[in-house]
Amino acid sequence: MKDKRMEWGLMGTYVKQHRPLIAAAAVSLGIFASVFALYQLPLEPILYAAALSVLFLCVVGLVRFRAFCRSHRTLVSLRDQITVPDVPLPESDHLLEKDYQELIRLLDRERSAIIYEKDRAYEAMVEYYTIWAHQIKTPIAAMRLLLQAEEDPDKEELNEQLFRIEQYAEMVLQFIRLDRKGSDFVFRAVSLDNCVRQAVRKYAKWFIRKRIRLEFSPLEVTVLTDEKWLVFVIEQLLSNALKYTRQGSISIYMHPERPKSLVIEDTGIGIDPADLPRVFEHGYTGYTGRADKKSTGIGLYLCKRILDRLSHTIDIESEVGRGTRIIVGLESAPLDVE
Repeated sequence: MKDKRMEWGLMGTYVKQHRPLIAAAAVSLGIFASVFALYQLPLEPILYAAALSVLFLCVVGLVRFRAFCRSHRTLVSLRDQITVPDVPLPESDHLLEKDYQELIRLLDRERSAIIYEKDRAYEAMVEYYTIWAHQIKTPIAAMRLLLQAEEDPDKEELNEQLFRIEQYAEMVLQFIRLDRKGSDFVFRAVSLDNCVRQAVRKYAKWFIRKRIRLEFSPLEVTVLTDEKWLVFVIEQLLSNALKYTRQGSISIYMHPERPKSLVIEDTGIGIDPADLPRVFEHGYTGYTGRADKKSTGIGLYLCKRILDRLSHTIDIESEVGRGTRIIVGLESAPLDVE
């Protein structure tokens, strides 16, 4: 039934495509009718000949229309295979169609070769940066040990800068992992308190150094997620909050109206309203980032991508000079948990 409806829908397209032939046939019939009329031949043979000609043309047109529908269905079914090399195109007896098919095959081979080269270059780049991200951890650890042994008035500042370098290296590694096929997501029921405490412990020195007050009480919530990736997201959000909060506090709590939604709220410089729709774009820093001169525009972009992969959500509410509130929705579709 569906095929019948599709064929009737194609009838208009087929007729429109063959308008020149239909017009030529009509003109031919008109010429014959005019010649018969000029010679004053009987009307009956004229009508009989015209009826037979129209019937013959209709049969030929119907046969060709059926072939047209079959070819259309074949081409539609091949759309899903368009990424596969050497797609088996339908056979054709027409020279021009064969020429077009050969051009398509040549273009497909060129496209496949270009994609192959790009994939090789990308894999080489990913391999290099993965090795670099792991190797950079060794001199970072060595510098941290040296700083622990040295007595220097700038020791705290150096430790903070070293911590930033470590964070940037970790961000590179997570960025690479996220782009690779088959990222190591392991979903299970985890304690949200445990995730938040891991992130807070990592930034405890920053809180003390900047004299920023942390307002956090037990959340007592269990969520279905990947613990490692969620902790990374919370760390990035805390890092942003600390970076743009000069005084005041950072609060972590559950949203009172939205179920299983974690809120990280600061009393920092806030985000310009014009920048809010674009804060999750890759490399977008906005007015605040340009003023800071150190923003990369990667942190929130990574958070959004990771949360999308985890089937979570993220929203930002902010007011310049009053602070920023980030809401992470942790509800997800039911899954078999470990």
